[in-house]
Amino acid sequence: MPKRLASAIAALILASTAATATLAQTEDARAISEDIFGSKTPPDEAYGAFQRGYYLTALALALPRAEKGDPAAQTLIGEIYARGLGVAENVARASGWYALASKNGDMMGTFELALLYQDGRGVPKSREKAAELFKKAADAGYMPAKYNLAMLYVEGVYVEPNMTKAAELLKEAADSGMPEAQYDYGVLLMEGAGAAPNPKEGAHQIGLAADQGLPAAQVEYATMLYLGKGVEKNLPEAVKWYRKAAMAGNAVAQNRYAKLLAVGEGVDLDLQEAAMWRSLAKRQGLNDPTLDKLLVSIPADELAQAENRARYWPGEPPTTTADAGEPAKAP
Repeated sequence: MPKRLASAIAALILASTAATATLAQTEDARAISEDIFGSKTPPDEAYGAFQRGYYLTALALALPRAEKGDPAAQTLIGEIYARGLGVAENVARASGWYALASKNGDMMGTFELALLYQDGRGVPKSREKAAELFKKAADAGYMPAKYNLAMLYVEGVYVEPNMTKAAELLKEAADSGMPEAQYDYGVLLMEGAGAAPNPKEGAHQIGLAADQGLPAAQVEYATMLYLGKGVEKNLPEAVKWYRKAAMAGNAVAQNRYAKLLAVGEGVDLDLQEAAMWRSLAKRQGLNDPTLDKLLVSIPADELAQAENRARYWPGEPPTTTADAGEPAKAP
């Protein structure tokens, strides 16, 4: 089993939950309502209200339809209660609506119910029930469910471990454009786990995930470019991807970008910049004696400036307060 997959299982199983945790924003509301109702022209009334953030209106419009057995409306109501959108959060009530939607064949309602059983939110915790529901939603063609089911096959939780099946499901989800699936499928191809080894295609899949802004994929892709693994060696491109992931807050990328800056490999030598990124990585608990040795010669004043910049990152340190010109205090 690939080490990255094994170490990241718990987080990956809940990736879709994390991705929808802030649905009060309009963009998130649009995404979730399109999942429920599909892209509508003209839009469904409940769908349109949900998109615009009129959650109580959406609830009022969806309720009569849900009571008549409309599974999409039942899922929408489940979302409103599960996320506390315009109403008090009530996950137990949401689970009831998701269960009705699932019974009536709605794959998103089935998937969301699986996540609740996975966490034990609003329902008794049952990974066995979660696995059953993930499979039901995956069989209906819901890509996030295929992804989560693949992770269960990797982990062997309430399904027999099956790396071949995991690779097949990850490929389907990757082909749909899901960056987490592209990354994990790429890792399987690089390792030859569940599929024939194919470093070139593995690097391609990881590159696709990196293009979509997945920091872990950006770090992995940068490393491939640095080593020439699955792709042609390209130090400037490796630096670019390490920096992208570092800017996104990835500690590993911050550390590796700092090392390249400290030795001037693929980028101009800049000890102060390297020290700033080292400080940011250390803030997240990543200490690296090798990097410390590379920066041992940095002048004390430059080191102080670098660490001060890190304190205010991603902004810049203020020089004076706006009123009296007194030195500004760090937050």
